[in-house]
Amino acid sequence: MASPARNGSAVGSPAGDKAHRLAELREFLMSRRARVTPAEAGLPDGGARRRTPGLRREEVAVLAGVGVSWYQWLEQGRDITVSPQVLDAVARVLRLSSAERRHLYALAGLNPPAAEVDPADRDMCHGLRRLIDAWMPFPAHIMDRYWNTVLYNDAAAAVFGMRPGIVQNCMTAFFTDPVYRARSPHWETIAPQIVAQFRAACSEHPGDEGFRAVVDEVRELSDEFAEFWGRRDVAPGGQIRKELQHPLVGTLTVESTQLRVPARPDLVIVLHTPLPDTGTEAKLQWLDSPEGRRGSMYPVPG
Repeated sequence: MASPARNGSAVGSPAGDKAHRLAELREFLMSRRARVTPAEAGLPDGGARRRTPGLRREEVAVLAGVGVSWYQWLEQGRDITVSPQVLDAVARVLRLSSAERRHLYALAGLNPPAAEVDPADRDMCHGLRRLIDAWMPFPAHIMDRYWNTVLYNDAAAAVFGMRPGIVQNCMTAFFTDPVYRARSPHWETIAPQIVAQFRAACSEHPGDEGFRAVVDEVRELSDEFAEFWGRRDVAPGGQIRKELQHPLVGTLTVESTQLRVPARPDLVIVLHTPLPDTGTEAKLQWLDSPEGRRGSMYPVPG
């Protein structure tokens, strides 16, 4: 049985869901306002007249450039019209993080803006480096939103030929790197899927010049890319089965999986898992051995 909302409507019904959302909006704004001190907002503390350490409603309204009554209605959870510009002003005054700003949008009934990286999370690459190194002896790498390679482990270097001195964009390298191409016997099958996944990534950031620059560059370098891009196929960044011919160990069959980290929406982790009953796991373990590492010091096409 659905539980009743505060206004008497059942949670789970449209009216009940809306009442619950507005109640959460009220509690959220009150809690965020209470944690911002007047000094942080650039205001005098008010001395003995201030009963709580946080900002008053009228102070938030003035600093955000909105009417006092309007902000009071917003914090009371009334069903009023809001705009992204006003919510951004409130978010700025309340010193909301990127995640909190998106939460505010959702509670106010608006589509949340694109996720951003908070400054406190920019050093996460150290932890992500530990993650892909712990994935050894299996290949793993990390891309930014434009598929530029940010980090890769030793197995990715040994298996895919990732190395200094080549174009560090995965889409460009896929179509132009002779080492990867020589090792991928089913390249023609995988290529359209890769391009469709890249178009899906582009669609998340319409008008982004960074994606346009990658597309223009690869289209100039590869007629095959231009053909696949012209099909306008779209596919989510999920899993792709890859079969490669490595010059030292022969056939490797892996499953490539793209993963997102909510705190770093600008990055994609790509993990490659050996498929069972293919002998790939043992071969990857050998490549990570001292003998295998000596043989993989320099990529050998074919």
